Amino acid sequence: MEHLPEYLHNHPYIAGLAVLMALIVAAYELRARAQNFSAVLPQEAIRLMNGGAAVFDLRDAQSFAAGHITGAKPLTEQQIAGAGESLKKLKQKNVIVYCEQGVRGTAAVRKLHEQGFTQVFNLKGGLAAWRADSLPLQRS
Repeated sequence: MEHLPEYLHNHPYIAGLAVLMALIVAAYELRARAQNFSAVLPQEAIRLMNGGAAVFDLRDAQSFAAGHITGAKPLTEQQIAGAGESLKKLKQKNVIVYCEQGVRGTAAVRKLHEQGFTQVFNLKGGLAAWRADSLPLQRS
């Protein structure tokens, strides 16, 4: 440790690169944690649903009809864009969104947060994770 100042003086580019890499790793970790903060596993989603959370299915109408989470309502891209007005009564309540794999759900959570929804969650792994846990689906 006593040779560190000498090393830093003799190799400023390597030291700078090491600091830069540490900052990139820290930023990546913080970003990943922020995105996962609003994701819930199926068992946690059930707990939220039992507490009165609203559930929205982001898949197309045909997929929704083939099977969806009980009590879920379909929500299209256009409806997400206007959700701040059309769903304003849910802004302070728990809202769960899901798609097939969880990818579109993450984007929907971000868009809903931007519109003032404070407690919106994505079903981590989407409906595929729900099925993997052998949880029931409703068909219409």
